[in-house]
Amino acid sequence: MRKIQSQGIHHITLMGADRQTSIDFWEGVMGMPFIFDQPNLDDPDEGHLYFDPGDGRLITVFTNETRKPVHTRTPTDAGCVHHLAINVSLASFRQIEARLNDRGIRHSGHKDRGFMDSIYFKDPLGFLIECACYKFEPPAGCTHADVMIEAHKARVKAGDYNIQEIHLADAIETLVERTQGTLSDDRSPKNPY
Repeated sequence: MRKIQSQGIHHITLMGADRQTSIDFWEGVMGMPFIFDQPNLDDPDEGHLYFDPGDGRLITVFTNETRKPVHTRTPTDAGCVHHLAINVSLASFRQIEARLNDRGIRHSGHKDRGFMDSIYFKDPLGFLIECACYKFEPPAGCTHADVMIEAHKARVKAGDYNIQEIHLADAIETLVERTQGTLSDDRSPKNPY
């Protein structure tokens, strides 16, 4: 047996209601440019809208003019998608509550997740959206996943319940020591004062 090796999300397709509701939400609320529009090639009664979430990958939506938005929570049964998390910058994250409030969109308020900050709200169809902002930038040549692996190891070693900022800082230090050379013979902490 051999694996199918993934290399990132290509796109995520959601079931939408009518076309304009999808455009108004994904571009008009979430700021994702509407970049491509064609019929659903598997169902001629549906449209297939494409949006750029900011990283050049795609979020697509199947639309049908006979479906109307119903703002109840989408199913959370086993096998269903619980929520979609969208990456935002710290500057954007700090504006989200006010911008949702201005539109009358109910939300969770700020949630501190240890390694990231989050806020949750529903789209017009009741699908839960999370806007998330990492509390760290990975060292050059490393990814957020690299930092998370090392922070997890530090958390487990410390016996802590969840990842905290100290684990992130230690993980970043570990990755820098592992990936960045130095002319020094001793990289241990010093007190020059």
